[in-house]
Amino acid sequence: MHMIRKTTLYIILFFSMTLFTSCFEVLEEINLNSDGSGTMLVTFNLSRSKSKIASVMLLDSVNGYKVPSKDDINLALKDAENHLKTINGISNIKKTADFENYIFTLSCNFDKVANLDAVFQDLIRQQNKKEKINFNTTNFAYNSATNNFERYFSYDTKIKKIFYKLKGEDRKVFNDATYTSIYRFKNAVKSISNTHAKVAPNKKAVFLKIDAMSLILGEKSVANTIQLSK
Repeated sequence: MHMIRKTTLYIILFFSMTLFTSCFEVLEEINLNSDGSGTMLVTFNLSRSKSKIASVMLLDSVNGYKVPSKDDINLALKDAENHLKTINGISNIKKTADFENYIFTLSCNFDKVANLDAVFQDLIRQQNKKEKINFNTTNFAYNSATNNFERYFSYDTKIKKIFYKLKGEDRKVFNDATYTSIYRFKNAVKSISNTHAKVAPNKKAVFLKIDAMSLILGEKSVANTIQLSK
């Protein structure tokens, strides 16, 4: 199967577990070297609701959604890991599954930002076969000559339409959900374009935390142009 099928399964598994709570966070971390290589870590953190999730994991379904077993989740993570191994320039792929705190991660090294971008292109290309949402074909870019790092994102109103097709109870899962990105660099950050992002005191990291509803409704964006010093 393609990565997106398994990654979509992964998302669906967690969506079914979080229908009773909206306390979860998606964390995207990138450590970028001056030559464009680096590491990426994606974390799905449901620890704030771990006691409720543990109870739900004992059930077969919630609100009509199948509750995934530990084997289901481990299989989805394994399949995503296996597909990452097929992408050129991606290496040292690791996954973790903490079923005590309900924190799950995928990480990898990339030779250049274009390799990392290929992972997201694959994800979006396969997903859009159904929904036809207009996302950028490029999600990450880095120019080592100008020391410019780009996180692209263009909002499509179809996202909001798809969201409002969900049942009212299902939409509540996003009420307190958040997306956080942390980008770390070897060189100091000179400027950023996203007004919601913050530069670390040491000037070598950019932090952005956005509530899921603002992303879904198009009120905030993850797009950012980060100019680094030479």
